[in-house]
Amino acid sequence: MHYISTRGGISPISFKDAVMMGLARDGGLLLPEVLPTVDPKSLRRWQSYSFQQLASEIFRLFITDIAVDQLEKIITRSYATFSHPEITPLVKKGDIFILELFHGPTLAFKDVALQFLGNVFEHILEETGSKMNIIGATSGDTGSAAIYGVRGKERINIFILHPHKRVSPIQELQMTTVIDPNVFNLAIKGTFDDAQAIVKAIFNDIPFKDKYHLGAVNSINWARILAQIVYYVYAWFKVTAETGEESIDFSVPTGNFGDIFAGYIARNILPQGAIRKLILATNENNLLTRFVTRGDYSVSEVVATSSPSMDIQVASNFERYLYYLYDCDTDRTKRDFEGFSQCGKLRFDDNLLRTIQQDFASKSVTEPETLGTIRTFYSEHDYLLDPHTAVGVNAARACASADVPVVCLATAHPAKFGAAVTQAIGKSPETPPELKGLENKESRCEVLDPDVKTVQDYIAHRALL
Repeated sequence: MHYISTRGGISPISFKDAVMMGLARDGGLLLPEVLPTVDPKSLRRWQSYSFQQLASEIFRLFITDIAVDQLEKIITRSYATFSHPEITPLVKKGDIFILELFHGPTLAFKDVALQFLGNVFEHILEETGSKMNIIGATSGDTGSAAIYGVRGKERINIFILHPHKRVSPIQELQMTTVIDPNVFNLAIKGTFDDAQAIVKAIFNDIPFKDKYHLGAVNSINWARILAQIVYYVYAWFKVTAETGEESIDFSVPTGNFGDIFAGYIARNILPQGAIRKLILATNENNLLTRFVTRGDYSVSEVVATSSPSMDIQVASNFERYLYYLYDCDTDRTKRDFEGFSQCGKLRFDDNLLRTIQQDFASKSVTEPETLGTIRTFYSEHDYLLDPHTAVGVNAARACASADVPVVCLATAHPAKFGAAVTQAIGKSPETPPELKGLENKESRCEVLDPDVKTVQDYIAHRALL
């Protein structure tokens, strides 16, 4: 299996090279040269597999340059850090299945991918005897999950940018109280989009990227998407076995289009109709909902909400979907995204919109609706949703088909967003052991202006060479 850029400017490369490259050198995003499909014989064999066994089978479709025994060791090590034996268990509440993705070390779905990615980085660096400096931007959960994935690892320094005072207090503490010598937290005076733009600009500075051996942990790194495909397939097996249905919907709270794009890939490698519809749930930052419902992909002002990981106006994985929407036309993809970087908007005609709406349904969920969903769901099912998951549940109820089961991705533990939960139900969620005492720990963070050169200078003085 080889990997290419959405913009067509690189020769095909191996999985390991794709992991280390992160953002393609032509400014595009990396994707498999072809998408594999899963044959019926394999599906029958996989039905009873554990999460780890299923991960091994799916990864082997996309990874052909890491020996199977080494890959299985990486998988075992990555998911040994999870507190639930099923890794991503499924629970049924009323008419909705909740896929709990928050049993990793930082209590967020990002752990599923970033524990794996950290160990893949370590494997490649040990194999080559090289070093790397990871740089990433976070709207909340990616930062802590990435830090926990590589903290203390030799040959790696990590620099994480987050929007200053625009993540939840718990999210901030999860990052800044990790004071391992290889961890650097940078609070950017601005929004997540500002931080993400800085990271992309730095990766597009090829001489700087090469000199400082930069690597990516944001979902621009293909390995992030690959790891997330597994839980869609795992949930599909579980739900179809329980219900007898062969087709299901997924509702996905998303701002950066990474998690739902993993669902799109799962939809394409499974038999036709296995995943009927992907419901794209957004908060009041409704860029992606406008895209699905009206063919309008245009940037507006970021709105601060109780689901801050989705407070995004430029979805970094959207280019990957556009590549497939354009029938793998790299020239058209490149032209449109270069134009988007100048004017901040794209429009899609009725023919393309019909295709988009065959893949996705969508709803933008308001703040009152989010809090109301937390309150109602708790009252009905004695089950607490975090605000991101509440956005997904609300959208699922609005958009799901009545004749197929629906799975909503629970992307974070509710205790990570205690203020929103308290506002919704009148009491604080119980604090899990992983979050107790964070406010009493030593923390370390630098506050910087949203300036590319400032961040580059900071990295240059602390990078491993």
